[in-house]
Amino acid sequence: MFEIALSAAFVGGLAGGLHCAGMCGGIVRVMCAQPGSGAAPPWPHLLAYNGGRIASYMLAGALAGALGEAGLLTRAAPMLQPLMYFLASLMLVALGLYLTGVAPVVTRIEAAGLWLWRRLQPWTAKLLPVTSVPRALALGALWGWLPCGMVYAVLLTALALGSWWQGAVLMLAFGLGTLPNMLGIGLFYQRLERWRRAALLRVLAGGAIAAFGVFGLIKAWHPAAMAGGGLLCYMIPGLEVWFQ
Repeated sequence: MFEIALSAAFVGGLAGGLHCAGMCGGIVRVMCAQPGSGAAPPWPHLLAYNGGRIASYMLAGALAGALGEAGLLTRAAPMLQPLMYFLASLMLVALGLYLTGVAPVVTRIEAAGLWLWRRLQPWTAKLLPVTSVPRALALGALWGWLPCGMVYAVLLTALALGSWWQGAVLMLAFGLGTLPNMLGIGLFYQRLERWRRAALLRVLAGGAIAAFGVFGLIKAWHPAAMAGGGLLCYMIPGLEVWFQ
């Protein structure tokens, strides 16, 4: 399950890079470009910013995994883990539909993190303009907490894993998946902006993420999909006998 989650997180981050362009493209250009020069951001600034951003993802993943781990220590553990896996897969489907423009469900989910972002956003302004690597690193660490439905979807998977270190590694895989697109934003922003608006690419990116979600839903719901029985077996005790 962990290996599948890692693959899904990495590919999801890679395919969802078009979404990242819309969320973070503007700040990448503003933070590093020299005022009035139009020059591309320097590599040290780009790498430091993304390093800080991924570090924040890993911290959030570790916290989510630790929360799931605490839940698995309770008596509800046999039901809790498959249920959280089911919900995480459902979130991926919703995210895929959002990227394709079919359903704006994720927009409402992103609002859940606004309370934290309102407290962090004023600090980002104090780091602009970015004139050093430490400032770029700090800006990335703060920007990693920007409300993002894609990040929240992967965090739900980290929660379902029930391990703080697996949650951190999962978010690392997701962050590395977004890295090529984020570096490309800084160097080729205008070209990537045109690609982001292409309807076909949005459909492909959303479809890839939704496919992982559908696979997860089938895996969680089918009685023989998970060790010891799927979600349906936990909901209907004794049903797994029919599939032995």
